[in-house]
Amino acid sequence: MEKKEIKKLYESQINLIKKYNKDYYDRNNPKVSDQEYDKLKLKIIELEKNYNFLSSKFSPSNTVGFKPSKNFKKVLHKNPMLSLSNAFTEEDLLNFEKKILNFLSKKDNFLIYYTAEPKIDGISASLTYINGRLTKGLSRGDGKEGEDITANLLTIEDIPKEIVSKDFPEEIDIRGEVFIQNSDFENLKEKFANPRNAASGTLRQKNPQDTKKIPLKFIAYTFGFQKGLNVENQFEFLKKLSEWGFKTNHMNRLILGIKNLIKNYNDVERQRTNLDFDIDGIVYKVNEFSLQKRLGYVANAPRWAIAHKFSSNKAISKILDIDIQIGRTGALTPVAKIKPINIGGVLVSNATLHNEDEIERKDIRIGDTVTVERAGDVIPHILSVDKNKRPKESTKFIFPNKCPSCGSKTIKEFNKITKKTDAVRRCSSEGYFCNKISIEKLKHFVSKEALNIDGFGKKIVESFWQLNLIKYPQDIFKLNFKKIEKLDGWGKLSSENLKYSIDQKKNLSLERFIYSLGIRHIGLENAKLLSRHFISLKNFQNLQKKNNYDDLLNIDGIGETQINSIKSFFENEINVKVLNELSKTLIIKNATNKKKNGLLKDKSFLVTGKLNGISRAEVKSLIEENSGITVSSVSNKLNYLITGEKPTKRKVENAKHLKIKIIDQDEFLKMLNKTS
Repeated sequence: MEKKEIKKLYESQINLIKKYNKDYYDRNNPKVSDQEYDKLKLKIIELEKNYNFLSSKFSPSNTVGFKPSKNFKKVLHKNPMLSLSNAFTEEDLLNFEKKILNFLSKKDNFLIYYTAEPKIDGISASLTYINGRLTKGLSRGDGKEGEDITANLLTIEDIPKEIVSKDFPEEIDIRGEVFIQNSDFENLKEKFANPRNAASGTLRQKNPQDTKKIPLKFIAYTFGFQKGLNVENQFEFLKKLSEWGFKTNHMNRLILGIKNLIKNYNDVERQRTNLDFDIDGIVYKVNEFSLQKRLGYVANAPRWAIAHKFSSNKAISKILDIDIQIGRTGALTPVAKIKPINIGGVLVSNATLHNEDEIERKDIRIGDTVTVERAGDVIPHILSVDKNKRPKESTKFIFPNKCPSCGSKTIKEFNKITKKTDAVRRCSSEGYFCNKISIEKLKHFVSKEALNIDGFGKKIVESFWQLNLIKYPQDIFKLNFKKIEKLDGWGKLSSENLKYSIDQKKNLSLERFIYSLGIRHIGLENAKLLSRHFISLKNFQNLQKKNNYDDLLNIDGIGETQINSIKSFFENEINVKVLNELSKTLIIKNATNKKKNGLLKDKSFLVTGKLNGISRAEVKSLIEENSGITVSSVSNKLNYLITGEKPTKRKVENAKHLKIKIIDQDEFLKMLNKTS
């Protein structure tokens, strides 16, 4: 690319980011998602990095309030900074506690104390102290890896630089929230859209002296990695934080029972408008660390904590149209196109209508005046319809019996488990026959949890589809980059960057690959279970040839619903072709257990009967953590049958017949050097 062309490309990107900044900061009316904005910013920084003759005072590397990643070193967190599941109703909290009791195998009268900690709407940070001295400060980043922003964090007065208390741990990562008080934000609101953006932008400034000028605050609430912490519960830890010199939230409480959590929630919500900082909910944590350890984690969130979000801002708008969107599993989702309104600093122009039943129940129509609610990060939805303002010529919305994309019949499936017809209507076509489903499957294939191809977002998928550059996942690895670099908005550099990103993702784990295929009902956790079962891609591919789907029932966590989905996937010729083509291009790593040489290595277990004070889920977790295997039936592959109260006689008899060792709970725990 000629120097003149490079400058022209750079200037067009700078003009675009200037426009986005004006929309976001000055007009408080963002026109693009954070993801699109970040991609544009990275393109500009990459150009500057490769061509030193490029420079602009409007570049994100020079403008206060941006987060130029090239200025900060990336560092892995010793313990990931995980996200939390959300609750919005009392029923959500009751279900949360029920799951805890079930996992711990406790009855309803088992008392659980929770800490209730108001959730400040700020920027998470992790502070590493070694021998009492602050040595490093990281942003949350993607949870696994953060930015080293130590110099900027050192400017915050609330953060102790050295702690001399005798009971302070030898090493610990103190975690908390960086924020700006609403009263201080009054002097900054011309530069930033809201206090959270101000805190985020300030922490990512190149010069710590600029950060020092902004009155940032820090409140501590938890820890990550620790060595030498002598505390038994969360509430005691919060007290210790205050003793060590950290600021903590004065509204933190220790509470027993869901009813009391709700009462406290209502009390705090009433006080929200009087606080000098923004809070968007309350975080509940099981107080005892011993119980937290037993409960562990599921996917990327702890089982022992949940964020109870406040009912969010609402606004009145008008439905301009109802659009039917089609997902990768064929689900038809109605979306209301509404007159744009500002809710909590976010411009909202779409609201989900969930499904056909929801439209009928609320009698939602085009032209209706409606109340729209946006709760936390949940997609905005229609709360109610003002029928008094309904136009006289209004007619009921009729849900389509045929797919708007491919014309196939739409169906509602009967759920054998619930014995009810599903609320969701689906396109009946299979595989890649429906264009809309195909596009969504491609978006899923390149998504963060799947192949995670940097720079290959949803809009690029749609663009390349329309240009007939891709139709199936394997086409991504056969792209004509000479043709791409001539497209509007592209060039040699951006085309080469995309090629590099794609090539980097040709080597991946079996679990990510299985997940990337977009098989219905197969999420990340199920993909992980399947990968451990098959070990290799070849074994997974051979499933169709052997036609032995019943063998999947031996995988604890995989049921008939998942098996039927896998079977449907392999019965579709195009799916099989996609799978085979990808296997020729990609390098799929065999699955391995997390711990190769645990105490239960190469031993298989099955539980029958009720155990004392420990659930089957916890037993399964212990077995897998120690390199063991759990199965769901008695066979020659079984090494140990663990029996509790009232075991299934047939399983015990079969185990005796096959000369499988039968052990009780105490014997099992002794194998782990544990006692019940």
